[in-house]
Amino acid sequence: MAEPEFTATGVRIARRLRSITRAGRIRISDGRLELLTSYGSEIDSAPVRAVRASRPWLGPADRALADLNGNRYSLTLGAADPAPGEAGPPAARRFVEAVRRAAGRGG
Repeated sequence: MAEPEFTATGVRIARRLRSITRAGRIRISDGRLELLTSYGSEIDSAPVRAVRASRPWLGPADRALADLNGNRYSLTLGAADPAPGEAGPPAARRFVEAVRRAAGRGG
């Protein structure tokens, strides 16, 4: 298995108004996006080309939206882990850029 292109832990994953997990994980690897529980059980997954990821127009910088298999998930990612001494982009923006890069849509 190849090294994941993007991973995030401690992610709050919600669908509509219902919270699925407050400590989930996101992984983009081998052209596939996976939403996982903290125990590693799969919530949903899809080929990254079929995923639509975006940031809401209004709201905090740590929130992203992802459409997988006809379901819209609200993802609240923790703070970014930048290199020492660097500000770095918010984790939600890094997630959206990683989905676009993995799908070949630029980023």
